[in-house]
Amino acid sequence: MKLAIDAMGGDHAPEAIVKGAVHAAETIKGVEITLVGDQEQITPFLKGQSNIKVIHTTEVITSEDEPVRAVRRKKNASMVLMAKEVKEGRADGCVSAGNTGALMSAGLFVVGRMEGVERPALSPTLPTQDGQGFLMLDVGANVDAKPEHLLQYAVIGSIYAENVRKISKPRVGLLNVGTEDGKGTDLTKKTFQLLKEAPINFIGNVEARDLLDGAADVVVTDGFTGNIALKTIEGTAMTMFSMMKKTFMSNLKTKIAAGLAKNDLRKLKGQLDYSEYGGAGLFGLAAPVIKAHGSSNERAAYNAIRQACEMIELDVTQTISNTLKTIQSEEEEK
Repeated sequence: MKLAIDAMGGDHAPEAIVKGAVHAAETIKGVEITLVGDQEQITPFLKGQSNIKVIHTTEVITSEDEPVRAVRRKKNASMVLMAKEVKEGRADGCVSAGNTGALMSAGLFVVGRMEGVERPALSPTLPTQDGQGFLMLDVGANVDAKPEHLLQYAVIGSIYAENVRKISKPRVGLLNVGTEDGKGTDLTKKTFQLLKEAPINFIGNVEARDLLDGAADVVVTDGFTGNIALKTIEGTAMTMFSMMKKTFMSNLKTKIAAGLAKNDLRKLKGQLDYSEYGGAGLFGLAAPVIKAHGSSNERAAYNAIRQACEMIELDVTQTISNTLKTIQSEEEEK
């Protein structure tokens, strides 16, 4: 199980990324890690593990770079060299916390698309009240989508939820403005009909207000809507904790209460931290590509690496490919 990691991507790189990789190298059986980045900056955080090696480069794609241009021009950037390791078979998958658009471009142009997939989806696992979480796809890889794309997202998400997240018959919902059949735009109406006939456990439309209550295990939507929903969830969680902190720090009585509830509040914050579930998978590519959150700390980096390893070990990419081929064959026979 070989993994390439962009050591220079993210707000806290390389320290957080390398420390997460070191933890993974120590605890995940059979993993071999290649860190790509500035060796001088990486080395201080290594512990001499035999299953970690470094590919040195000082070129980096930043958050300010235009994604497609950066991937094409910065041939020796850590993210591009990471993707090249996968393309040339020296790694089974890769992880980066860097520029999302650039990683998508590197995934498409370097790693390549899975046969039969028209548009890959960016898919994080988001938190729910019961701690199980749900997979949402797409959250920004493609702002426009056709019903056929959303059908592929549903199948891909269902396979991932069943194989990696170990959910038996995962419930697949279509994000919409109401739960009734026939609701929504032309896109959602046509997608609804396709999902009813797909080999998945489709439960119908779900509303955004019910997502964190665990309305579905997999939620399908176009990238524009998904990105807005994702950032609304992020922003709401951050604002809520900021308001709680201000309230608890407002006077002596509330400060004492905060001290008594400290462990419970920390547990609550952990429940709402989607980085605990790993990174966002770029599903539909020829190999596992995981986008860790840009602000990933050591634990978030480790969880993204663990997620990539699980996908490799369970051969999720091939399972998705085989299922999509079967569906396409059935469609052609109709």
